[in-house]
Amino acid sequence: MTTHQPAGRQRAEAPASAAAAPQLRPIPAELHAAFQRTARLCPVSFLQTPAWARVKRSWQAEHLGWFDAGQRLVGTALVLYRQLPGLRRSFAYLPEGPCLDWADPRLDRLLEPLLGHLRGTGAFAVRMGPPLAYRRWTARTLKAATGPGRRIGDVLPDLVEPLGAAVSDRLREAGWRRCGEDGQGGDAQPRLVFEVPLAGRGLDDLWTGLNQEWRRNVKKAARAGVRTGLEGPGTLPAFHDLLRVTERRDGFDLGRGLEYYQRQYAELNAGRPGAMRLYTARYGGELLAAHTMVTAPDGQRVWYQTGASADHRREVRPSNALQWRMLCDAQAAGAAVYDMRGVPDDLDPASRAHGLLRWKLGTGGEAVETVGEWELPLQGAVNKALHRTMHAYLTRR
Repeated sequence: MTTHQPAGRQRAEAPASAAAAPQLRPIPAELHAAFQRTARLCPVSFLQTPAWARVKRSWQAEHLGWFDAGQRLVGTALVLYRQLPGLRRSFAYLPEGPCLDWADPRLDRLLEPLLGHLRGTGAFAVRMGPPLAYRRWTARTLKAATGPGRRIGDVLPDLVEPLGAAVSDRLREAGWRRCGEDGQGGDAQPRLVFEVPLAGRGLDDLWTGLNQEWRRNVKKAARAGVRTGLEGPGTLPAFHDLLRVTERRDGFDLGRGLEYYQRQYAELNAGRPGAMRLYTARYGGELLAAHTMVTAPDGQRVWYQTGASADHRREVRPSNALQWRMLCDAQAAGAAVYDMRGVPDDLDPASRAHGLLRWKLGTGGEAVETVGEWELPLQGAVNKALHRTMHAYLTRR
């Protein structure tokens, strides 16, 4: 989610004239999906696709589009609405969206129609997550900074993205609040993610980018006879069983049943076969690890979404073998970024949380702090009270 354009991607749409602000109106899901396949204004997250709306059945979904003076579609948004129990008011959420020209110097003319529309639906507050990077740290920088009590935020970044910084300033000036800054309502999506750049890199470069431990473990898996592959929805029950093992071992609970992953697999692949894939690592025929990978509508970004592994036979390193297979496949498909999703900001080697960060650092990628999620009460003190009630409700869920 960078502010610079990946290689080969240029902005196709000219910005709308200053005299005519883009118009916002509901659009069919089919038009929304078609726009995302060729969008060039900003990265498109799978969380903004019409397919994701079908995955999140407990939310009401609406597809919106911005049109310029020539009636060209120049931006889109998937809005998910969650109604408060017993009330007719709702909370509006745009996960990792909207997709629009965040570099427009008059950003307010794009956001004001959105806010007006949401008020008209009865929404009392809105949360959105601009798909932009803010700060970056290389693996080398973070490895050198590792130490007792250290956190990534304590370390001077290797790069501050100008657009991410500018958009953050503009949102704050317009009254938006960055989630979590007041100790309440943290981000629903990870603010700190880990990315492996792929654009312009060959397999040899990816291999040498792995640290020595990773290369040793991938080779160890190959010598042991670990076999990686792609499997279909019939393996999802076994994947879910492994995920429950992983949750118990690592002390977390995603709270998602098998049906959720079956629906996710079916819906994401319904319009774009291969958009979600299930990768597996087997040893002697036994499933030891299974990871899901999701591809963006334009193919420029892939996400390692959910990983599961067994407690036993960890010495044959199935997860390392699986990630290397997924990296290779993403590179071969022409993706510009391999996104390993969230990482903790803990640089203390004695901390249990640091283990996940250390494992991802071994790929030679970079930690990326995104702009994060921002919220805005839409009007009045009553709506602010409803906003606090919604936070309490979502936290309980």
